[in-house]
Amino acid sequence: MTPSRQALIRRSSPRLADGLVTHIDRVGPDVGLAQQQWTGYVSALADAGWATIEVSAADDCPDGVFVEDTVVMVGDTAVITNPGADERKPEIDGTTATLTQLGYRVSKISIGALDGGDVLKVGTTIYVGRTLRTNAAGIAAFRRICEPLGYTVIAVPVTKVLHLKSAVTALPDGTVIGHSPLVDDPAFWPHFRPMPEEAGSHVVDLGDGRLLMAASAPRSAELIADFGYTPLPVDISEFEKLEGCVTCLSVRLRVAPGSR
Repeated sequence: MTPSRQALIRRSSPRLADGLVTHIDRVGPDVGLAQQQWTGYVSALADAGWATIEVSAADDCPDGVFVEDTVVMVGDTAVITNPGADERKPEIDGTTATLTQLGYRVSKISIGALDGGDVLKVGTTIYVGRTLRTNAAGIAAFRRICEPLGYTVIAVPVTKVLHLKSAVTALPDGTVIGHSPLVDDPAFWPHFRPMPEEAGSHVVDLGDGRLLMAASAPRSAELIADFGYTPLPVDISEFEKLEGCVTCLSVRLRVAPGSR
């Protein structure tokens, strides 16, 4: 497979302050500051050698900036999700159009609900959170797409946060990291490393040992640096007010179309 360092992004809607919140109290984000932070996030990707591809704006969708929820990349197959919140379903249209234009194989979740933020890939194992946004039918539909491609799909109950990747993500070596009070069962993960801050649970692997992280988790960044990785902090405070994290704001295209 040919490596590809491209990432999908979508700029924030002027209606960002109307975004959904489920597990935290609502604190309205500063929309102007959020746009500045989004620009900083995109710059961090570019500085790490990732070309960004902007999905068409979804100004009527307050949560549209969280583009991760609209698609899961499984090799060179783009699995278009069926978001669990009805307000978010229109967000998939722009993502579908962009990935089709880029030449990726496209499969769609048409039965049940699935948010991309509930999907954590670790090698050929894909963990899927059973949450308020992803249901059993969505997990079963996703499994039917992934298993013929050589992946194992494992469902994970998630009750304390919005998405599975709000609770845990994985380091490049496969170690799962999370803030223990927000992880339903830390013992579920064979290699689990607790992080001292909630935002320290979230990393985006940008290659060459570099991990994009939220600036709000400095102690976690120090711990991860001690593991031999290079944290790349970005300020996303306004998106964190809407249960967003660094994973939510991009989708990495690490396999070129037609490379299966």
